[in-house]
Amino acid sequence: MGPAEVAFILFSTFAVLVVLRVPVAFALGLAVVPVFFIDPRLTPSLLMREMFKSYNAFVLLAVPFFLMAANLMNSAGITDRLIRLAKALVGHLPGGLGHVNVTVSMLFAGISGSSTADAAGIGSLLIPQMKKEGYDASFAVAITACSSVMGVIIPPSILMVIWGGLMSVSIGGLFLAGVVPGILIALSQMITVYIYAKRRGYPVYDRTTFRELMSAVAGASLALMTPIIIVGGIVGGFFTPTEASVVAVIYSLFLGLFVYRTIKPRQLAGVLYDSARFAAITLFCIGTASAFGWVLAYFKIPAALVNQIEMLGLGWVGTGIMIAVAFLIIGMFIDAIPAIIILGTVLMPVAAHVGIHPIHFAIIGVMSLSFGLVTPPYGLCLLISASIGQIRLVNAMKDVGIILLPMFGVLLMIVLMPQIILWLPRLIMPQFVQ
Repeated sequence: MGPAEVAFILFSTFAVLVVLRVPVAFALGLAVVPVFFIDPRLTPSLLMREMFKSYNAFVLLAVPFFLMAANLMNSAGITDRLIRLAKALVGHLPGGLGHVNVTVSMLFAGISGSSTADAAGIGSLLIPQMKKEGYDASFAVAITACSSVMGVIIPPSILMVIWGGLMSVSIGGLFLAGVVPGILIALSQMITVYIYAKRRGYPVYDRTTFRELMSAVAGASLALMTPIIIVGGIVGGFFTPTEASVVAVIYSLFLGLFVYRTIKPRQLAGVLYDSARFAAITLFCIGTASAFGWVLAYFKIPAALVNQIEMLGLGWVGTGIMIAVAFLIIGMFIDAIPAIIILGTVLMPVAAHVGIHPIHFAIIGVMSLSFGLVTPPYGLCLLISASIGQIRLVNAMKDVGIILLPMFGVLLMIVLMPQIILWLPRLIMPQFVQ
């Protein structure tokens, strides 16, 4: 069989299974089985072999530990301290609580590395409060969901750890490259909140005094040290990303048990269980997606795609836009991790062929996939926020679309101007980022 025939079998089988509501992780593994039976050179046992090989990666140990660190921070009540700090910083702006929502998401993103933890932790506190203070429920849900996407863009990011580990890209370089896009997305959302507040007359908080600001900074300072420790340790060469994840767990546990004293020893069993459950789902998905990706590579489907795109003569700009659109579309239907393994490995040689830097390619992919967290039918962060806000998902779609528009503008800027994201890695890690 040629690349076209194999690609048709794989993707059509996968699509049918997803339509039949088979979980994505299982659908990816089952989609490769027909190819193993049709081609005499392959055996079904290869599926298990490739899954095991993907698990046998030291860097993937970072996934459960980063998830555990995020759960510990949530259990420690760190969100309350971040809200207090954000209110002191931006609460006096028109639509104060909307700006607080965006700012807290940006701060929490530097701690959790997970958008779903962001949406659940921040949404449960701010959405009811926004509704109580007169904000439209649809707007409260939309801004919470859209701001949560920063969780996988601003370092540390679980998606960047997986991307760097699977595609041999500097994880420290990816972390540094995610700083500017995350800040630009936050600014675009704050501008949107300002316009909403002016048009709808949303309330404003009184400006805080300098003393109150310093008190809020002091209250959140230890938690805000988390991204500095993690990113600084990786960039400075003090520890690997996997070791950084363990440091994050130890530090979070220390804060919750001994400094803030908001985590009781009896709560630890629940935190460990939730962390293990989410990590198991994520890692199983990595295994089946890796087997799917191996079949794509075995039948030289990425090489065939490179040849087809070369005939189109798109250049690096056209190819960059095409890559962003491809990730945006697939992110609407499946989780980001299998999308990285399947589409990332297929498009990586395409990006390299036209001269797109590996870190630039990674940031385009991660940003595009993060938007899928707020776009149906997948839209996990939007589903979480709508559930908290007790509204139907469709009722929030108009406001989500309005907030997403400037975010798409930021994505296009990143695609067209790679120097925006590459200057910081090149400044701090020139030996790894050429």
